[in-house]
Amino acid sequence: MTVNKQNYFVYLPWRGIVFPVILILIWQLIYLAKIANPVFLPSVFAVIEQGHRLIDNGQLWEGLKASLYRDLVGLSIAIFLGVSIGIALGVSRLAGKVFLPTFNTIKQVSPFALIPLLSFWFGLHEPAKIAFIVVSSVFPIMINTYEGVRGIAFDYVEVGRVYKMTTFQLLRKIILPAATPSIFRGLHLGVFFSWLGTVGAEYFFTAGAGLGNIIVDGRNSSRMDLVLFGVFVIGITGYLLNIGLSYAEKRLLHWQIQKQ
Repeated sequence: MTVNKQNYFVYLPWRGIVFPVILILIWQLIYLAKIANPVFLPSVFAVIEQGHRLIDNGQLWEGLKASLYRDLVGLSIAIFLGVSIGIALGVSRLAGKVFLPTFNTIKQVSPFALIPLLSFWFGLHEPAKIAFIVVSSVFPIMINTYEGVRGIAFDYVEVGRVYKMTTFQLLRKIILPAATPSIFRGLHLGVFFSWLGTVGAEYFFTAGAGLGNIIVDGRNSSRMDLVLFGVFVIGITGYLLNIGLSYAEKRLLHWQIQKQ
């Protein structure tokens, strides 16, 4: 493909890192010019050095492993509940009319407002953190699944009934394939909110291994370089999780198109 020189920059594969690099340069210039207090805004190299220290002593890998495990467990539960409930509400008009208004009301409540309730029910350790992640991510998955199922053309279901498909066959061959794009929209939101919930759970519940606790340790010891490095790793990890889901979505939808 021929690319106009004027638009060449738009097609560069590394264009996404230009803005972060500019921000880092501005950050370092502010530090060198002593515009900000170095206690609150350390140099870029101090943050890199702190990261190198965390890598060497294994604290970063331990925290990353704990956070990812926590996130994936909570997200898996949220996906199971969200997709199952969304399909049930979408398939049954009665169930949708009875339960959907209640779910739409509950989803308006911030998960952070439920922390006292979750603490009372699950304690302050891992079960409470997992429950918080589930609550944070289940509703966008459920709502998008419901909308995907409800958006299926009625003619498709009628064709399945004409061929005397069982309920399971209708679900596997018609409903799920047709609702997959909408389900993945919910999954993208679920991944985003589950990762936010993971960091929030590590911040508000009992301290333990995790990326969120690295930030807490930095705050408690007034080490802004530690806080900034933790924020950087959290952002990169969340971005990679979304990239992984996008890759899985492309592979699955491509497979469906090829199968058809």
